[in-house]
Amino acid sequence: MATKQKSKDSKFKKLFVDELKDIYWAEKHLVKALPKMVKGATSPKLIKAIEKHLEETKEHVKRIEDVFEILGMKATAKKCDAMEGLLKEAESILDDTDPDTMVRDAGIIIASQKVEHYEIASYGTLAAFAKKMGMDDIAEILSQTLAEEKKTDVSLSKLAESEINEEAASE
Repeated sequence: MATKQKSKDSKFKKLFVDELKDIYWAEKHLVKALPKMVKGATSPKLIKAIEKHLEETKEHVKRIEDVFEILGMKATAKKCDAMEGLLKEAESILDDTDPDTMVRDAGIIIASQKVEHYEIASYGTLAAFAKKMGMDDIAEILSQTLAEEKKTDVSLSKLAESEINEEAASE
């Protein structure tokens, strides 16, 4: 029975590590994509929000590297098809909207929130997995990032609802 349990734990841990590699790739590529969104944005508040998220994302990359270190592993990335698709969609929004408009800013918020929701799902699951495996220190690190992702999502919603969407609708 102990061997069977260990085998199940190993498969669960492998899934955890695979998903950790996935979000590591995602965060590293998001660091490259966010400056393009900053450049495409018009609203000073949106620019500030994206710049803040860029700095947080750089910290998220470091935290994932810390998690790999705690696991005794080298930090390695596995291509994240979901994030690749979300970032391509964000590029399309930038390409398909007129510069210096609130419509583009509304599109940037849409793209950003899709990314946030993916990250929230990923970090929530990873934190739950870590907790289930008794890796409380790792669960705490991942939960900290999860909380920041949720906060970013809320602030983007507030910005959209308080001004961007209204201005975009009137353009």
